[in-house]
Order: sequence, then structure tokens, then C-alpha cells
Amino acid sequence: MGKENHTDVLQFLLLGLSGDPKLQPILFGIFLFMYLVTVLGNLLIILAVSSDSHLHTPMYFFLTNLSFVDICFTSTTIPKMLVSIQTKNRNITYIQCLTQVYFFMVFAGMDNFLLTVMAFDRFVAICHPLNYTVIMNPHFCGFLVLMCWIIILPVSMLHSLLMKQLTFSMGTEIPHFFCELAQVLRVASSDTLINNILLYIGTALFCVFPVTGIIFSYSHIVSALLKMSSAISKSKAFSTCGSHLCVVCLFYGTALGVYLSSAGTHSSQGSIVASVMYTVVTPMLNPFIYSLRNKDVMGVLVRLLRAGSCP
Repeated sequence: MGKENHTDVLQFLLLGLSGDPKLQPILFGIFLFMYLVTVLGNLLIILAVSSDSHLHTPMYFFLTNLSFVDICFTSTTIPKMLVSIQTKNRNITYIQCLTQVYFFMVFAGMDNFLLTVMAFDRFVAICHPLNYTVIMNPHFCGFLVLMCWIIILPVSMLHSLLMKQLTFSMGTEIPHFFCELAQVLRVASSDTLINNILLYIGTALFCVFPVTGIIFSYSHIVSALLKMSSAISKSKAFSTCGSHLCVVCLFYGTALGVYLSSAGTHSSQGSIVASVMYTVVTPMLNPFIYSLRNKDVMGVLVRLLRAGSCP
């Protein structure tokens, strides 16, 4: 096959966040803590919504889906990094890298779509309150989530299949802590024109269209809020959007930082730091944002904790 071709035993070398041996225990402790907080926090959100019938509404249905996706999103990258730090082995096989690229794109895309669907839900709730229960019925909510999966799964699979056609040199180094598609394409030995074209199309599908949908929804929400005469009604309406808006700004702000840092500097270190923000920090903070800013969720969590502490 030759040195340039990939085989089933071909391995890549993930350079990680830092090559300093003294920092590895610190990095391990920090990321293990953040991963456990992310999983526990999102599981609590899912448990709180499923255990209280008052939270069985479209908004919380989408929130539980977002929490599930965030758990999977973080689990795609962090466990492998923790194992690499603990074993001091940064190698990742070609199949593992291909699998990581696929699932990372699936759950990153689902995050984008779910945030858009949640914005649409708030748009209907505020701009069409009388028809909200009719429009956002359980069947339609389930259909929206199902359509998100139907769109993202084949698109991600297409990226993986095209990546499988590429060739790499033995011992290829990937300057990241996980197999990010853009970084993998940069170190390929063969022509990646088709892959890059599809990557730009995927970026438009997963980012531009969702962001456009979110902006469209909130532009109508702001217009509706300005027409309200009661300050109490405005405050109540805005409070239902506050948590979602915070998550949107955090997710897209950090994701935008990845591309700006990678485009503005020749070093990949800035891109890695920004990637940590939207792949680890954002999923970790989502449960806190939704619970601390939402009295309903906070009340259920308090009751669950009290019930768990009682014999």
C-alpha cells in the first residue's frame, strides 16, 4: 500500500492541550471534574423534567433533549482525552478517529438544531400564545426532534465516508485534543477539495441556517415585547427566553471564537482553547443556566434533593 496509505492499524498522534508533563495531572483533574459536573448536571435536568408532570411541556421536552445531547457531545471527546493523559499514550487509531469525527458532528449539529427549535418554541409561545398548545402539540414537537436527527445523521455519515477515502502519512500528528474534522483534513496527504467543499456546505447547514432561524424568532419576539403595555407581562415573557438566550450566546460565541482564532493566527493553540469552551464549558454551564434562571426547574430540583436526603 505504501507509506502514505492508511490501513486498519494506522494511528494518529493527538498533541493535546499541552506537552508539559507537569501540567498533565492538573489537566486531568480539571477535565475530570468538568466532565462529571456536566454529566451529573444534565442528568438532574432530565430527572427533574421527567419526574414532574407540570414540566411536561414543549419547552422542557426540548430541554431534556438538549441535556441528553450535551452529555453525548462531551462524552465524545473528554473520556478519550482523560485516558490519554492517564496512560500517557496520545495515539488514536484511524477507526477511533473516524468514529469520533462522526459522533462529534452528529451531536454538535444536534445542539445547533435544538437551540433553533427552542427559539421557535419561544416565538410561538410569545407571539401566538392563544394557538400555542395547538401548534406545539406533542406530535409536532416529536416530529421536530426526529427531523433534526434525520438531517444530521446522513450528513455526518457523508463527511465520514469522504474522510475514509483520504490518505495519511504514518505517525501523522493532529494538533488538537480530539479528532476535529477541519484539523484532520489539514494533515491529510491526499487532495481534500471535495471534503472542504462539503465542510463549507455543512457549516452553512449547521450554523448559518440555525442562527438565521434564531435571529428571525427573536426579532419577532422583541417586536411582540415592545407592543406589550404591561411591564409585568414583558418581564414574564422575557424571563421565559432569558435562559435560552444565554445558552445561545454562550454556544455560538465560543464556537465563533474557534474559527476566528484559527483564522487569525498560525498557531492552533487559540483554536484549541476556544474548542474547550464550546465542547466542555458550555455543556457544563447549560444545566446551571436553566436551573438557576428557572423557578420551576429549581423548585423540582430542590424537592428531589430533599427527598433524596430523607431516609
